[in-house]
Amino acid sequence: MASKTDWTIKGRELANCNCSYGCPCQFNALPTDGSCRAVAGYIIDEGWYGKVRLDGLKAVTIYSWPQAVHQGNGTMKFIIDQQADGPQRAALEKILSGDDTEDMATMWWVFNKMSPNKLPTVFASVDISFDIDKRTGHIKVAGVVDTRAEPIRNPVTGAEHQARINLPHGFEFTMAEVASGTSTVSGDLAMQLSGSHSHMARLSLNQSGQAA
Repeated sequence: MASKTDWTIKGRELANCNCSYGCPCQFNALPTDGSCRAVAGYIIDEGWYGKVRLDGLKAVTIYSWPQAVHQGNGTMKFIIDQQADGPQRAALEKILSGDDTEDMATMWWVFNKMSPNKLPTVFASVDISFDIDKRTGHIKVAGVVDTRAEPIRNPVTGAEHQARINLPHGFEFTMAEVASGTSTVSGDLAMQLSGSHSHMARLSLNQSGQAA
């Protein structure tokens, strides 16, 4: 058996899914309407795959499952920063596909195993910017993805509402700020999300899961 390539990603994530705020999936419950559709954007502050550096690159993942994620039959698509060179593109596809990753160690491994339908990767200009503490941000890929996040607001006073998800043993993050997200996705995984769950988190992951 071929040896696995070691990798590490330290960065930030902005995600928006179709569930209500908090996302029941984070609590081992079924998704709000029984299905799962999601967009996530990643900024890699520091990272590598073997000898390939990934610092400063960005990527977007799009997913759709007819039921809960663990029930499978999902479809997934990657959009990788066009600034990435050939080895960097290959490395990011490996990581986002859960390859060279221990079983169940990361969300990417799980999402890949639960998505038998894999659409071709797109290489494009990826614009991702967000402020975790302020719970604001966006993901933009021209003609494909437009995601925006803002603070949840009190329905009576309009004041910003802050809530966090703390998962000490999470395979995605250990702490995330919850926001309200809106996404328009065009093309072969078209979806429209509005006023639904969004979260922003700092990531530190490697082939074994959470990294120090």
